[in-house]
Amino acid sequence: MAEHQELINAMLSISKVLLTAGEETPRYQELVTLVPWNFIAQILNLFLQMFLIKKFLFKPIREVLEKRKAKADAEISDAVKAKEEALAMKAEYEQNMLEARDKANAILADATKTASAKSDEILKEASANAVAIKAKAEKDIEQEKRKAVNELKEEIGGMAMEIAGKVIEREINEEDHNKLINEFIEKVGEA
Repeated sequence: MAEHQELINAMLSISKVLLTAGEETPRYQELVTLVPWNFIAQILNLFLQMFLIKKFLFKPIREVLEKRKAKADAEISDAVKAKEEALAMKAEYEQNMLEARDKANAILADATKTASAKSDEILKEASANAVAIKAKAEKDIEQEKRKAVNELKEEIGGMAMEIAGKVIEREINEEDHNKLINEFIEKVGEA
């Protein structure tokens, strides 16, 4: 406001100088005449226009610029927050990936351990089955051997009776026959 006042005072002093100097001016200067009231009205009009422009034009423009600046600051702030959130999410994702990898390794190790234990169990079971099958086979062989020996004893006993019957040419009763068979079987069993 003080600047405006100084400007007005300077214009007024210039206009006074021009008015007093206008009385002794040469003729070519008469073409450019300065009417003091017009000059003052123009200066006042200029100040009024500057005041109105400042009040109604610069102030709203300044407000718009301030709003745009606030909006830009808010967008920058939002972008910074979004970046921080993205970095936090990335860190959380990486942490989750590490945990998932650790869990996968633990599951794999557990599965390997379980498979190894199951394999050992299957091998023990197969070994036990093999031993049982071998024992049964040996038992079956022993039983078949006894059966074959018994059949052989009976057959040999029958043949011995025939031979003995022919040699002795006498009739043997059943009790003597069984006695001879058992003696023969014992001799064959020892051999």
